[in-house]
Parts: sequence; C-alpha cells; structure tokens
Amino acid sequence: MMKKILFPTDFSEASMNAFVYALKLAEKMNAEVITLHAYELPNLHIGGLPTTLKEVYDTIELENFENFKDQIPLLREIAEKNGLDHLKINHILKHGDLIWVIKQVVKEESIDYVVMGTKGASGLKETFLGSNAGSVITELDNFVIAVPEEANYEGIKNIVFSTRFREKDFKALKKVIELSKLFDAHVHCVYVKTKKSDVNPVVIEDWKFLLKDEKVSIHVIEAEDVEQTILNFVQAYEVDMLAMLNYKRGFFEELFRQSLTQKLSYHVEVPLLVIHENVI
Repeated sequence: MMKKILFPTDFSEASMNAFVYALKLAEKMNAEVITLHAYELPNLHIGGLPTTLKEVYDTIELENFENFKDQIPLLREIAEKNGLDHLKINHILKHGDLIWVIKQVVKEESIDYVVMGTKGASGLKETFLGSNAGSVITELDNFVIAVPEEANYEGIKNIVFSTRFREKDFKALKKVIELSKLFDAHVHCVYVKTKKSDVNPVVIEDWKFLLKDEKVSIHVIEAEDVEQTILNFVQAYEVDMLAMLNYKRGFFEELFRQSLTQKLSYHVEVPLLVIHENVI
C-alpha cells in the first residue's frame, strides 16, 4: 500500500518552503503527497432572512475554492522546479477548524507523516508552540515534521535525537533510524545531563552496544540549559533535522522550562520531527 504524506498549507511563504520537504520525503518513501487547505466560516449575525446569510456563506465558500484552485499550479511549479513533478500529488479543501480537519484527514486517508510549515521565532518553544504546528504536534498522535520558514532544503545528512535513555526513547530512536536510512543520514543521540537528571551509565553502554552496527553516535553533554545546549549542538554539527519523542502533554513546557526566563540568541532553522509515543 502506498504511503501518504499530508501537507496542510495556508499558502504562505513558510508553508511553501515546507512543501519541498514533503516532496523530498515522498520521493524517498515512494509516497503520495496530499495537500490540505482548511478554512473556517466566520460567525455572522445579519438581520433579515436566513437566505441572506446563506448567500454570504456561499460567496465565502466560492472564494476559498477559487483561491485554492489558483494555488494548485504554484504547488505543481515548486514540484517541477525541484525535479519532483513525477510524484503523485492530490489536493483536499475542507471547511472546519484546522486541527479537527487534520485529524479527520489523517484518519480517513491513513496518513503516515504530516509535514507543515511554521513561522520562525526565537527558540524552540516559541517556534513550535506559538503556531498551528505547535497545536498539531501536541494534539496529533502521528509523525509530524514542522519546518521553520528559514529552513531551506539542502538534503538531510545529520539528525539529532534528544534522549534521556528511557525504553520508549529507544523505540522512537528506531523510527528515527528508519527515516535516516532513506537519506543515508547520521543520527546523533544527544543527552543533556543536568544536576537533576540521572541516567544509569549501564543503560548508555547497552545503547552503544545495540547501536554498534548503525550510523548512530551517542553524545552525553553536561549542562544546565537543555534548550541552548541542543541549539549549540545543532549549529556545531550542521544538523538538518531535530527529532524528539512527544511522550506526554506539557512535553515542550517541561523540556524548555529553564530557558523561559532567558532571552534566546539563536533562531531555530532546522525542521523538528516529533514522534508521538502512541505510534511507536
């Protein structure tokens, strides 16, 4: 059965950048890309006959359809420019709340990956929580790749997987390795060891043994600022994707709590792959 990648889009520049990632992933996975545009009707209160309201809604529906129809050739143009116009691309226009619509389409179409753009901001928390992508990450039991608008696709050679060496982390890592093999990429497991964190060294040695035949490196870094340490690593190793396990609600808030009081100097410029524990 052909794999499917869902690409929710609002046709902004940020989302169009993410489209290239969706296409490249589809090429490697031999998958179909489904573009999705969701729109909501405004709550209008107009006096007079209900038909007046219906006419307003019909006009809005038509405008959305026309806009969507006009954007499809632009998507095809991006595919052509990247030599990927041979890929199967289908388009869905749906009325409703974005998150609800995405959930519905993911279920109906048996989606494997969701790839979407996110507006850039300082730091991981601001980028991935202050956006629709952040809502999708926390609400969706699925593989989600959130692509910041600054991230231009130049191949995927290095992937960072943030870990605390738990059993479920290892299951998620295996999914990351599966993805890395499509791109022949190297996976860097990064553990930021703070004063409060505690991992049995035996577990780390077990991981090293189990991963000895894979293109995987394990890095243990002693530091107190988890976010800044990860960002420094991303820059130092020219990382192309950051992968994390979303294991519970409040995941990002807990992970990045320490840096909320600091003004961040870095901008996130690499896509974030979020693996939900329900799909491993």
